[in-house]
Amino acid sequence: MSCLQGAETGDASIKASIIVPCYNVEKYLPRCLDSLVGQTLEDIEIICVNDGSSDHCIDILRDYEARYPGKVVVIDKQNEGVWKGRRDAFAIARGEYIGFVDSDDYVAPDFAESLYVAAKESDADISVCGFHRVDVDSGEILTTEMTEPRAPIDVAQCPERLLELNGASWNKFFSAHLMKDLPDLPNPPCIFDDMMMHLLVFPQVKNIAFVDKPLVFYFIRNDSIMTTIDKSKIESTYQAMLDVRAVYDRLGALSRLGEFLDAAAFLHLGVSLMFRVSYDKTANLKQILAENTAYLDNRFPTWRTSDVISSANAKRFGGVFGRLNWAKRIYTLHLMGPALACYRFAISKLHIDIKW
Repeated sequence: MSCLQGAETGDASIKASIIVPCYNVEKYLPRCLDSLVGQTLEDIEIICVNDGSSDHCIDILRDYEARYPGKVVVIDKQNEGVWKGRRDAFAIARGEYIGFVDSDDYVAPDFAESLYVAAKESDADISVCGFHRVDVDSGEILTTEMTEPRAPIDVAQCPERLLELNGASWNKFFSAHLMKDLPDLPNPPCIFDDMMMHLLVFPQVKNIAFVDKPLVFYFIRNDSIMTTIDKSKIESTYQAMLDVRAVYDRLGALSRLGEFLDAAAFLHLGVSLMFRVSYDKTANLKQILAENTAYLDNRFPTWRTSDVISSANAKRFGGVFGRLNWAKRIYTLHLMGPALACYRFAISKLHIDIKW
């Protein structure tokens, strides 16, 4: 059976396809691949997408492909970005589930097995594990996250709990049909592509399971795309979010997930995006915050009024709901600028990092 035939019908012998986007990461790539070929779940394939790297990534990938035939699959293509590269990988993926690992990170030996078993036992569309955030220079573990015990999420009963999921793809397994049927965006985002992918998946998700163990070592790099935000990236993110809303409208999902989507817009664009913008000393933060508020009010208006971000949910669920409730109060009082300055001070000087 060819790869493309397997992609159409699924291959019962492949439990998971793990996609690894690669772009100029020759320094870190062998560590990542060694952690994947050594997984305790044997029936997996590792699809590596070389996105036009100018270093020796392709040589490293071809070496692993030769040493692990059938297990390591390489897509070598011109540079088109992570969004397009992942979709190329979806087309040939044969696994029952699809996961992701960044090529400069690595995972624990039972990463795939734990996520696969959790998904199967709970009949879940998505399984989620904990992770370590690690300083790339010192190797120090900065934080350990998503490891507190959590009840599975029944999306029909409690759609607001989707906010509990971190925005990254690399600590999750997704039922393969979710990725293969993933709606495309006419304007793929420059940043926040993982978060946008999650939002596009959620209308088809029924159940989510959790693994309360840190199975991913996620490395923080100073040159990461997430540390530099300019006007074009802001505009790209705004447009992509509108495209996501259009997909929800087309699928008839706004009636049940509209208030969640508006709350997610506030979390990711009102808080996370503005936090990153605040690091740019040349940016007119006051003006950008005003534009951000107008954008949210016009396009995602229930972020202010719905019960999703409320004191009741803060008491009921805690965690991100409590933090978002405070953030909404700060935002509506036009105190986000000073609050972001305090947040940066807590991170840089006090080494306290509140994760959303």
